Amino acid sequence: MEHQKFHYKTMEDIHTEEKKLGISLPFSEDYKKLYEPLSLYGKVFANRLAIAPMEGNDSDERGFPTESTSERYLSYARGGAGVIWSEAVAVTPEGRSGKAQLMLNEETLSRFAEMNAQIKQAGRKANGYEPLLIMQANHSGRYAKPDGFYKPLIAYHHPVYENDHPLEDNCLVSDDYLDQLIEIFDHSVGLCKSAGFDAVDIKCCHGYLLAELASAYTRPGKYGGSFENRFRFLLECVRRALRYQDETFHVTLRLGIYDGFAYPYGWGVKEKGLNPDYSEALKLVGILHREMGIEMINITMGNPYVNSHVTRPFDRGKYIPLEHPLEGVARMYEGTRVIKNHYPKLKVMASAPSYLRQFSPDLAAGAVAMGYCDLVSFGRQAFADPGFPNEIRKTGKLDKSHTCVTCGGCGELVRAGKPCGCVVRKPDRFSIR
Repeated sequence: MEHQKFHYKTMEDIHTEEKKLGISLPFSEDYKKLYEPLSLYGKVFANRLAIAPMEGNDSDERGFPTESTSERYLSYARGGAGVIWSEAVAVTPEGRSGKAQLMLNEETLSRFAEMNAQIKQAGRKANGYEPLLIMQANHSGRYAKPDGFYKPLIAYHHPVYENDHPLEDNCLVSDDYLDQLIEIFDHSVGLCKSAGFDAVDIKCCHGYLLAELASAYTRPGKYGGSFENRFRFLLECVRRALRYQDETFHVTLRLGIYDGFAYPYGWGVKEKGLNPDYSEALKLVGILHREMGIEMINITMGNPYVNSHVTRPFDRGKYIPLEHPLEGVARMYEGTRVIKNHYPKLKVMASAPSYLRQFSPDLAAGAVAMGYCDLVSFGRQAFADPGFPNEIRKTGKLDKSHTCVTCGGCGELVRAGKPCGCVVRKPDRFSIR
């Protein structure tokens, strides 16, 4: 689809495309906005740029961080980001996404603590400040592959996901299992704090177990049906996590606010069609922020396994996106703006700027300047060039030869069970062949 290829040479080219598509994105060439300090959690962040969670698929089989894991995070720290939001870390063996996914438990705790201390030291030495470290606590649910092949644990049968491969009822998690899993999340938050992370993310996005409960309209029992039931698990996990919160440790979420599937199998979607409906997301964020005191949330959308064009707009790779990538970027930032405008005191982090390549700093700066968000997280771009925050600050631009080209190669590596990185910028280390 030729019109989707990234052919833009100037910002004017992008603005022309916006007009054709009938969309509007926030852009600014004033990158100073990205380096204005931000007060949060009683601290002052050095900048508004964050590393988004991207699994490196390089732990050992027990879930220990390896030398490759450490070097990846050390490069992020040296690169100058104000926040490093770690990849998904499994809280229980059966919830791992693969044999090389990180897992935090009593056995791996000391290695995480050692690595986190090294990351903070690397940031201080290279840039004069420590990045804020957030651990993403996760259960992979229907995407669990603890032994290298799928052993799905699902909240309900989803006809879109299971169209080609219907799952047996024995894959359904019981209420008792979820009750016990709350206890496991609770324990994991305590370990997260002991490991030296500055915050924990109770992950609720991208089709994993907690996100699937958000759309469990058809599930019977106390974890399905009504809004209160569908978010019972998430809110109880957050309540438990808040018991560990103090001036050194905080609780946050990466929250998917739009699944992109037709009701009743998608959350954040109108009952007819696929247009977003953020009413429940606003209600949920209100509970988290105004009632429970959550100070920051990272907004995202979609399911990278099924509709990756929603989660990570792209124009290259094995699959043809179902919409123009700029439409996906516009949806992501409009949804983020809706949340931020409704809760102006909440610190909101935006996602998915990487499609814009060398113009992604313009999107990030514009989103911050125009009140869409307070911070912006870069995932695929961080694989391509972990030093992009310092590069933008020092040179006033992002060299296009250092950018992610949205080829999807990093995602293919994860699904193949291989260590993950940029197959374009670092082909000597990463290859999908």
